Amino acid sequence: MDAAESMARRRRPADAGPAGLSAREQEILAFERQWWKYAGAKEQAIRELFAMSSTRYYQVLNQLIDKHEAMQADPMLVKRLRKTRAARQRTRAARRLGIDLP
Repeated sequence: MDAAESMARRRRPADAGPAGLSAREQEILAFERQWWKYAGAKEQAIRELFAMSSTRYYQVLNQLIDKHEAMQADPMLVKRLRKTRAARQRTRAARRLGIDLP
């Protein structure tokens, strides 16, 4: 192990997984991968699994998908979530400006 690897390991939190994400962050990514398998509404599953409001969950998720470590852990999921977020931002901006998107 070289010096850079040993320093990176020291900087990780104690509960960090192999990709440098905390256990909670890994659980959030796993949930986003398979949330439709849970019975009921997604918001209800979020409240039960993570003990937080759906608003707070989406704030945490948006911060998470901007992390390089999340991209390393699950690149396809993170790209899909970023693409969905960008599309929603474009739609909201167009609606505010009165532009009809195709």
